[in-house]
Amino acid sequence: MDFLFKSILSLKTVEECYDFFEDLCTVPELKAMSQRLVVAHMLSTKRVYSEIVAETGASTATISRVNRSLNYGCDGYELVFGRLAEQEKKEQEN
Repeated sequence: MDFLFKSILSLKTVEECYDFFEDLCTVPELKAMSQRLVVAHMLSTKRVYSEIVAETGASTATISRVNRSLNYGCDGYELVFGRLAEQEKKEQEN
């Protein structure tokens, strides 16, 4: 696992991420991870399950699993969302 995470941390651009993850993962795996991330973001902004299902096509079981991670996990989603918000704010200021 350490090797995987160090490999990801070595990537410097979105283009490099596309290339690496397309080599590493199948299209369905990438879509599933992307969907979970979008679901987590929507849940963190207090969107309701019915809206999330309609916009993402995620099952209620997936939404429940993601919600459980948001509530009882390691706060990884919140860490990433906070950093992305900070980055977006800096970009808007420039």
